Amino acid sequence: MTDTLTHVIGFDDTPFPRDHRGDVIVVGAAFAALRLEGVLTGKVRRDGTNATQCLIRLVTQSRFAAHGQLIMLQGIAFAGFNVVDIHALHETLGKPVLVVTRKQANLANIRKALLDSVPGGKRKWRLIEKAGPMENVAGVYIQRAGISPMAARRVIEYFAVNSMVPEPLRTAHLIAAGLAGGHSRQRV
Repeated sequence: MTDTLTHVIGFDDTPFPRDHRGDVIVVGAAFAALRLEGVLTGKVRRDGTNATQCLIRLVTQSRFAAHGQLIMLQGIAFAGFNVVDIHALHETLGKPVLVVTRKQANLANIRKALLDSVPGGKRKWRLIEKAGPMENVAGVYIQRAGISPMAARRVIEYFAVNSMVPEPLRTAHLIAAGLAGGHSRQRV
């Protein structure tokens, strides 16, 4: 797998109650090949606008910045509708960004919710549109910046060891769930 990106940081957010306002923890799981090398944590505002800057700060201030080859996100938004600008993340970090979800998002419902109910919804919807259509690759759905569909497939297949979800995201999800509820209990 010499042409596969193997130094990956996967990010997911902690679960939170529907009525929660304020900050939500974001967890990054840094992998070197199939080995967990470290964990990053930060906070983003529920339905806010700071997710992109938070991820940039977490990566650039970590010991994994120099070796990281790819950033993976469990969905394009954290903490509700705190939408990540994947192209700005890619350009600022100089690393490809791969958004992965198990199911294809209902973009019509997301658009309606953003435009009808979320502060800054028009700007957030533009970021989702700018990320491009969701593509079905290796049994999951992706959006991408700075990585080809073929390279994305190789990375997903390499890291999909215990489920269809790549290990950096599966691990970040488990850690995030444990931080929020004392133990992980949700399907990954």
